[in-house]
Amino acid sequence: MILRIATLNLEQNHKCWEARRELIVQQLGELKPDMLALNEIHVPEQTGRWLQRAAAKRLHVRYTLLQQSKVGDDSPTQAEGLLTRYPVIETANLDYRSHNCVALVARFEIDGRLLDVYVTHLIAARVEDAARQYQARQLLDWMRTRDDADFSVVCGDFNAAPDQPSIRLMSAAFRPTQTQATAFSPLQEPGGSPTHPEWERFDRCIDYIWVTESIKVRTSGLSFNKPARDNPTLWPSDHVGVWADLELV
Repeated sequence: MILRIATLNLEQNHKCWEARRELIVQQLGELKPDMLALNEIHVPEQTGRWLQRAAAKRLHVRYTLLQQSKVGDDSPTQAEGLLTRYPVIETANLDYRSHNCVALVARFEIDGRLLDVYVTHLIAARVEDAARQYQARQLLDWMRTRDDADFSVVCGDFNAAPDQPSIRLMSAAFRPTQTQATAFSPLQEPGGSPTHPEWERFDRCIDYIWVTESIKVRTSGLSFNKPARDNPTLWPSDHVGVWADLELV
């Protein structure tokens, strides 16, 4: 069977969220993923629940929402999440005990086989890659404790390009569906400067969908990558998303 999965960093509720969310729903309707991994859900404004309800009302697609708040000082404001059309049989989470970052996993039974889908967001690129290497090792060690799954997929913002050591750690166990540039769009507040003005636009791949060898990637690409027709500074987020059609063979 073919499963369409996508991932997107929402940039919390910053930079014109009420306008951005309309673009996200519109492009969600065009993409029609079976599962959508989300980074930087804004907890106070319940941005994940808003997208879930908008998909049901406007797109007539019913998603279950799974959500895991970050820890420490970030716990009141940020969460990782997963919207899924498939019924969930188990969930779990990992506290990296590092920079307030977490991971969540949802398990599905599809055609009699087990699929684990992980969602995580590693510490920001301005922090030395040693911190992301530590988190990547923690993630991989945790996944080894769940090796009874037939298939595993890892989604999210890893804040590191393919040539960095943290990503090479992931590449030793998984393969990415793509390595096209995903960050950063020219998203900005009205009259303000773009997100991360110190970096060039779309100069690096930092968002990934990782798959195990038992999964065949039928096709993949970028998503949530179109600005508003009447405003070239308004994008769905400061990142573009990644999507992939995966065959569980």
